[in-house]
Amino acid sequence: METAQPNPTWDAEAHSEVVDALEAGVGEVSYRVWGADWCKDCRSTLPDFFAALESAGVSDDDVAVHEVDQNKDGEGVEEYDVTLIPTIVVEHEGEEIARFEESEDYPPAQYVADRLLDADVMV
Repeated sequence: METAQPNPTWDAEAHSEVVDALEAGVGEVSYRVWGADWCKDCRSTLPDFFAALESAGVSDDDVAVHEVDQNKDGEGVEEYDVTLIPTIVVEHEGEEIARFEESEDYPPAQYVADRLLDADVMV
C-alpha cells in the first residue's frame, strides 16, 4: 500500500512533541492500520503518520498494515470492527488503548500521541 510509505517532507522537528510521545511508546505499544490507496483520506493523512512512526523509531514489527478493498473488506476488519478508513488501532498488552477513525480533530499522529500520553502506558 503506497499510502503506508512515510512522507519524506514531514518535519519531525516541527512535531517534536508527537515524536517524543510515539518514541516513549516504542516497545510498549503496537499499531494496526487499515487503509487503501483509493481512499482520499488515507492518501492525505497516512504518509505523515508513517513518517512520525519512522521518526520515533517504531519498529516495522510493531506495525501491521491492512489494505482494504472498496467495500472495506480485508484482514482484521470484522475482528476490529473497522467501518471507516483510515483506522488506526493502538494496543498495549493486547488491549486497545486508542483508535483513530477516518477524521478526528487532529491529524492521526497528533491524535495517537495525545492518546498515548493520556493512557500513561509508557514506563
